[in-house]
Amino acid sequence: MENMKEDFDSLVAKTPLSDGVDRRGFIKTALGTGFAAAVLPVCAQSVVKTDAAGLTAGEVTVMVNGQAVPVYRAQPEGKTNLPVILVISEIFGVHEYIADVARRFAKLGYLALAPSLFVRQGDPGAYKTVAELQKEVIMKVPDAQVMTDLDAVVAWAKANGGNTAKLGITGFCWGGRITWMYSAHNPKVKAGVAWYGRLVGNSTAATPTHPVDIAAKLKTPILGLYGAQDGGIPVTTVVEMKDALAKGSSKSEFVVFKNSGHAFHADYRPSYVEADAKDGWTRCLAWLKANGVA
Repeated sequence: MENMKEDFDSLVAKTPLSDGVDRRGFIKTALGTGFAAAVLPVCAQSVVKTDAAGLTAGEVTVMVNGQAVPVYRAQPEGKTNLPVILVISEIFGVHEYIADVARRFAKLGYLALAPSLFVRQGDPGAYKTVAELQKEVIMKVPDAQVMTDLDAVVAWAKANGGNTAKLGITGFCWGGRITWMYSAHNPKVKAGVAWYGRLVGNSTAATPTHPVDIAAKLKTPILGLYGAQDGGIPVTTVVEMKDALAKGSSKSEFVVFKNSGHAFHADYRPSYVEADAKDGWTRCLAWLKANGVA
């Protein structure tokens, strides 16, 4: 429960445009469309829009032990042997913001794959509050299930024009934590970029370990992009993670943006900090390239 509270605190931190959590639903028509607006209003003036010109983009299905897992795929049209980037969503699932991030990568020559990792537990769009979503869906998603799904997505990429010798992963919030965890799970991941993912937490049946627990054994270099003003992920936990990483050899690094809080890259939310989001994106791309993904 404490893990859920920390995530909740970071997601619903007060802003000049927020007035409570039970206000808006999830606007969705298909995977990768609409916006997750269960907590904050969509800030249309700051939304980044990346078109699909020159891309093959849309939903594909990956079968995992009899379960159909929807995946938003974006890649340069007609190209093969592409570096692969897994794009892991926030708790709100694969909505327009996540799809747009995938298209941004595709425009740069990547095969970008954003899987719907909550498909067995429920549709994030069915819940009007973060608290309900956390309780009814997110807390019921086992790490082991996520690792298996991502393994299957990587296998699909290899069979469909992706060069998995150049495999990277990035994720936001919930997906930031998964970035750390999957990189420890799959040694074939060349590099990762974790955007404000939780680093410490209590052991539960669904989440028996956390990034701080795997840090010393981690081999994959991860760039952590965090906000000093994050109400749910204190800088003290970043320090704790740095200390744990120092016992290993992954050569992971952190950048802590002093003026940003949680979700500073989420351009559809009031938490968006344009300067830090752009800086973080530049650092993300450089990190992936420097570590053999691009």
